[in-house]
Amino acid sequence: MQANNRNRTLALAALFQSVEGVNQIATTGQVNTELLTQGVNSLLMESPNELEDLYGGITGLKTGLEVLLHQLGAARLTPEGKPKNLEATRYAVNLLYLEKKLTNDQTTFRTVLQGIESAQQQLEFFPLTHPNMVARLAELYTQTISKIGPRIIIKGEQQHLANPDNAAKIRVLLLAGIRAALLWRQAGGDRWKLLFSRGKLQAEAHQLLKSAKTW
Repeated sequence: MQANNRNRTLALAALFQSVEGVNQIATTGQVNTELLTQGVNSLLMESPNELEDLYGGITGLKTGLEVLLHQLGAARLTPEGKPKNLEATRYAVNLLYLEKKLTNDQTTFRTVLQGIESAQQQLEFFPLTHPNMVARLAELYTQTISKIGPRIIIKGEQQHLANPDNAAKIRVLLLAGIRAALLWRQAGGDRWKLLFSRGKLQAEAHQLLKSAKTW
């Protein structure tokens, strides 16, 4: 994968898309099926030709690109009049930090890779978002990422967060977020680019969104 602004923008959009899925579950108890499918696919797909192939193309990252533009932009409100989601930014920053800790912990990193390889073998029997697949990936997150810490505190409605199926989906989306954070770093992303290259990331996101329009 090339280290360029386009791939950094796509990776950051993928990160925010995972975070958006977490927020949807935490606040409504539901998640857009496509967001969950794309998150799982990004974990299990092998040898993509382009970064966006992990998410079904640019169109598959449309939500993430829109969230990225709002979160990095100066406007306090979305076009729909909603305030900027500070929790989304906190989750994204925490996932970037956890990815760095995971990469530096080679034992845990290998365990994650082995767990993903094991899950890939189950694709012959289960579709991407089958409850068995979601449970398997959620357990992998619990046994690895949760233990290296710090744990990410998810805020939302307790009735939704206490639901075991919702909790599993949140863990899977967090794992997908760490995958996106790894892609961000592999594309040359770091905290300095996040701080000082916002304009370039936003400009690229605008261009990518134009190509993501469906008719």
